Amino acid sequence: MKYSVSSYSYSSLVSAGEYTEKQLIALAKEMGFDGIEFAEIHAPEGTDKLTYAKELKAEAEKHEIDIVAYCIGSDLLYDRENQINKLKNEVDVAEALGCKVMRHDASGGYKENEKKQGMGFNNALPVIVEGYKAVTEYAKTKGIRTCIENHGFFAQDSERVAAIINGVNDENFGALVDIGNFMCADEDPAVAVGNVAPYAFHVHAKDFHFKKGTEFIPSDGFFMTRGGNFLRGAIIGHGAVPVMQCLRILKNAGYNGYVTVEFEGMEYAKKGVKYGLDTLKKIDELI
Repeated sequence: MKYSVSSYSYSSLVSAGEYTEKQLIALAKEMGFDGIEFAEIHAPEGTDKLTYAKELKAEAEKHEIDIVAYCIGSDLLYDRENQINKLKNEVDVAEALGCKVMRHDASGGYKENEKKQGMGFNNALPVIVEGYKAVTEYAKTKGIRTCIENHGFFAQDSERVAAIINGVNDENFGALVDIGNFMCADEDPAVAVGNVAPYAFHVHAKDFHFKKGTEFIPSDGFFMTRGGNFLRGAIIGHGAVPVMQCLRILKNAGYNGYVTVEFEGMEYAKKGVKYGLDTLKKIDELI
């Protein structure tokens, strides 16, 4: 198993001024990771994004660590032509970073002030598929595979993720399987991972503390799932996600790429990330 870490895991360190985005590369290497994934990049004032991406690539080469993926947001239901053009520019950024996988979101769903009839997932599916097709066809010319993550509630269920992948029907398009995120749509992580494992291009290891919606919910840290339950980010192995079972399913499905630590807990980020990596290494010995 090869391990990487999402820059998102360190976002609290960047916000606190302890590290710059570029310095996260050396930190990831120091902590024992084989790679780092960037969840968006933020070029310093006076530097364009492509130039900055090349600087990050050079920094990674200096520290002998791979930039394994680039993850960005998008919404293919609105202003689709501009979104597609923007995403093609982001493919160029991914190329400059030197990574071979780019994830972009499908949509957060229809806007709250719009009518509900005729605006469900099945109505949105053809539009989302069309957008993903256009982006992955361009990415293919750059040697970059694109993928959807089970992310954002609207297109989060394994059935919906599979429907989009099969709708696009392109070997260049697959799934970023986040083993924890299925809980946001109240789906059993192991069952969901089993549904999408054959499409996996990249994997996020994540964990959550879980409380039923019928329980008292502390005011700090928890967010509500689509079905009215509550989750809070956890150190990998400390929460309710069956991490070992999910990774075993992916391994049995033939996945042999990077497993990326994505930590969003309340603990100090360095500690949360390191403990998560240690857990993954122990799990790897068992499966």
